[in-house]
Amino acid sequence: MARSFNILAAKELIRIQIARYSKKKEHWAVIKRKKTAKHVALKHFDEFYSSVYKKKWEEIRTALLEEDHKYMAVVNSFSDIDRIKTELESLGAMNLKMIYQAYKAEIDENPYKPNKKRKKEDPAKSLEMGSVISNVQMNIRQSHYPADYAVKPTAISITEEDEDIEQNRSKLQPVSLKSIEADMNEISLDTNRIVNPTVGLNGLYEFVPATQIKGLEDWVLESQHYDYYNQSSDFSVNVEPEPILTFPDYLNVYTFEESNNTRFPAPKKGSTDVLNYYLLDGTSILPVLALDLQPGDSVLDMCAAPGGKTLTILQTLMPRLLVANDAQLSRMKRIHNVINQYVNGIGQWQDRLYVTQHDAKTISDKDVYNKILVDVPCTTDRHVLHSDENNIFKSTRLQERLKIPELQAGILTNALKIIPVGGTVVYSTCSLSPIQNDGVVGLALKQAWEETNSIMIVKDMGKALRPLNCLYKFGNFGLRYGHIVIPTLKNNWGPMYFCKIVRER
Repeated sequence: MARSFNILAAKELIRIQIARYSKKKEHWAVIKRKKTAKHVALKHFDEFYSSVYKKKWEEIRTALLEEDHKYMAVVNSFSDIDRIKTELESLGAMNLKMIYQAYKAEIDENPYKPNKKRKKEDPAKSLEMGSVISNVQMNIRQSHYPADYAVKPTAISITEEDEDIEQNRSKLQPVSLKSIEADMNEISLDTNRIVNPTVGLNGLYEFVPATQIKGLEDWVLESQHYDYYNQSSDFSVNVEPEPILTFPDYLNVYTFEESNNTRFPAPKKGSTDVLNYYLLDGTSILPVLALDLQPGDSVLDMCAAPGGKTLTILQTLMPRLLVANDAQLSRMKRIHNVINQYVNGIGQWQDRLYVTQHDAKTISDKDVYNKILVDVPCTTDRHVLHSDENNIFKSTRLQERLKIPELQAGILTNALKIIPVGGTVVYSTCSLSPIQNDGVVGLALKQAWEETNSIMIVKDMGKALRPLNCLYKFGNFGLRYGHIVIPTLKNNWGPMYFCKIVRER
C-alpha cells in the first residue's frame, strides 16, 4: 500500500511539473485550480472502485456521470388514485407489483437450475419484456372486471398469484423459539448458513486510496482511518434465505421498462389539493419493500430527510405509528415540506405520524418500534459527481468524510439495540463503498452483540429479488451481508446498498 501511495504522489508531482513548463495555453496554476470537489470525488472513485468493481467500474462510472437518471413514481394514496394510475399507464408506465408477480410466476414455472454441463439461462433474465408487458396490461384490465369474470388461460391470474403469495407467507409464520440455555442438547447448528469470518473485509482496506490533505508533502492514507473495522473479522452471524418480496396492497409504484428513459411529467395537484405522485430514484423503493410492512406496524425512519422513503411507507397505509426522525433542523423542514405537499392533514395521521429531531445514535425508545429503517448519511456517490454545493469531498470536509463509516456504524448499532425480538432493521446507503456497506454492517452486528448479547439473523434476499432482475442490476461482489444495485445505462438508477436484519433473541 505504501508503495502504491508513493507511485501516486510521484505521478501527481510529475504532472504538475510538466504542466508548469509546457508551452500549452493553459497555465499549470489553472490546472490546480480546476480541482473542484466533483473532480476530487471522481478521482477518489476511480482509484477506489476500480479495484473493487474491476471491469464493471467503467459502465458504472459512465452511468453515474450521466446528467439525467431514472425515476419511479409512487402514487399518492391520498389523491385521485384511479385517475393517476390510468394516466401513468397511458404513458406506458407499469405497476412494479404487476411486473414482480409476472416474473415470479415465470420463475416458479421454470426453476433456475444451473448445470455444469449445460448452462441454463435464468428465466428472470431471458423472459422477453414485451410478453411481460402484455400480461401485466391484461391483469390491469381484468382488475376492473367483476370477481366472477372469466379469465383467459393465456393471462396470468392475479387471484392465483395472490394465493401463491399467501401460501408462501403461511410458510413464513413465526415459530416459538426455545432458550438456548434450556435446550442446548436439542440444538443443531447449521454451519452452511454461517458467514465464514476469515473471508471478506480484510482485503477491502487495501482498496482505499491515498488522499491529499495539504500540498504534495502532506498525505494521509484513508485506510488508516478504517483499521478498526477489522474488529468484525472474527465475528460470525447466521444468514437465512428470504423467499419472497411482499408488496403492500395500497402501494402503487410505476416504472418504465429497461432502456426506456421516458421521464414522468412533473407532479400536479388533484381534487384533494395534494400532489398526485412522488418521484424517487428507482432503487429507493427496495429498502422500504425489505421492511415487509404489515398492518399495525410501528415504524421508525431514523434518518428520514428529505422524506421520500417516509412518504412511501405512509402510502402503504400500514403503520399504526410512523416516526420520521433527523438530526438537523433544516432537514426536518424538508420532511415537513414533503408531508405538507402529499398529505396535508388528510386522514387521521395527526395522531400516528410524527417528525422528530434527535441524534439517531442516541434514540433510546427501546422496544417501541418493530420496524426500523436506517438509511444513513453517506458519500452519496451520484450526487457528489454533479454538484459542488455541500459536497462531502470538499477539502474543508475531509475529516467529516473520513468519519462517515464511524457515524453509520453508531446509528445502525443503536437501531439493533432498541429493536425488540422479532423486529426488523433495514440498513441502506446510496454508496458503492464496501466500507460503508458490508463493513459497517459487520461492525454494528458485532458491537450490538457485545453490548446486548442479542442474536441477529441476516436475511439473504437473493431469491426474493430475482423477479426484479429485469429492472435492476444486482451486483455480486463478494458481499457477506447485504445486496447492492449498481447503475447501468439501460436502467440508470442507484447505487443502492441494503441489508435486512431480524432480531431473534
